[in-house]
Amino acid sequence: MTPRPTPSSSPPSSSPPSATRRAEVSRRRLLALGAGAATAGIAWNAIGSAPSAAAQPPPANYDVHFFYYPWYGTPEVSGGWRHWQQGGFEPPEAIGADFYPALGPYDAGDPAVVDQHMAWVRRAGVGVVATTWWGQGGFEDRQVPVLLDAAAAHGVRVAWHLEPYGGRTAASTVADIRYIDATYGAHPAFHRDAGHGDRPVFYVFNSLSIADWSPLSAVAQDAIVLTQTTDISKATHFGGLYNYTNFGDMTGWQGIADWCRANGRIWAPSISPSYLDDRAVPGNTTPELPHNDGETYDQQWSGALAPENGGLPDWVSITSFNEWHEGSMVEPVSSAPPAGHGYKTFEGAYGTTGAASETAYLDRTALWAARFAAARAEGRR
Repeated sequence: MTPRPTPSSSPPSSSPPSATRRAEVSRRRLLALGAGAATAGIAWNAIGSAPSAAAQPPPANYDVHFFYYPWYGTPEVSGGWRHWQQGGFEPPEAIGADFYPALGPYDAGDPAVVDQHMAWVRRAGVGVVATTWWGQGGFEDRQVPVLLDAAAAHGVRVAWHLEPYGGRTAASTVADIRYIDATYGAHPAFHRDAGHGDRPVFYVFNSLSIADWSPLSAVAQDAIVLTQTTDISKATHFGGLYNYTNFGDMTGWQGIADWCRANGRIWAPSISPSYLDDRAVPGNTTPELPHNDGETYDQQWSGALAPENGGLPDWVSITSFNEWHEGSMVEPVSSAPPAGHGYKTFEGAYGTTGAASETAYLDRTALWAARFAAARAEGRR
């Protein structure tokens, strides 16, 4: 997987001469895309059928969660490039990703950008974004107010993806959970899961790097804390499990689902449309998970809901909305990226071409989120 730099290891870089021009292009692109996306809904009749625009976005499924990354910055908003330069690239034309955003390299602290993101999240029928978080007062923490306000405007809620910042311990994680709840818990977009005691949700990335998580007992009644593992023996002190990266192997998922049901835990399997981090990590040996024109995503969704893999999970977590370094994003990808850099596109996804391909994975997510909701509702009858 792509290394996850701490905020201090990803400093702003100087702006290349073309940054202002690219920022202007990005802003125009945002306005053009946003004109129809903010209220666009997608109605699907069956797998493989073409979407049609509706007057309103689809209902938000709060049992489907996107992993969301607010760590991107630009010179115009953040005083320098953040993350886009990973892998030694020089934005704005060359970025550390194998795909190029439809918005261009953006700043995730720009209210207009984040508003567009939340409109797209709703277009996908997703109700929750789990935002990456690297510690109290860090860059990602400072992005939270803009994210919460934009999420609230679109009926989206915000959960938390706690990352392995330097010095993280089980005790500091307890303190972080209390800090986040105290600082942001009164906001209307702060996610509290209605089906599980109205408790906030915290995913803990790379949790196996800490052996003793017994301090979590201090917040067990107040928060749902998920460990990133498929080993139930490591989940004793947690409220549930997720896997984050999925290359298609669902071995053992039925056992996890059964254990969670028997022990009052949450099972939130993670699925992905793809994985490719060649540009972000030159010379890496991580296997690629190809899109296969959407077949990969359909297989992962279908597998996550299949009876032989444990049946309907509590939640489905999607990797990711916008982890561009790892090529797992469903955020719209430019169908006409800067030439000469070898960028890939979503061309051909579910039979789409050109500009229509840019939102192919958003719209497919809406189909599956609706199917998941319908199956859950049928099961409750």
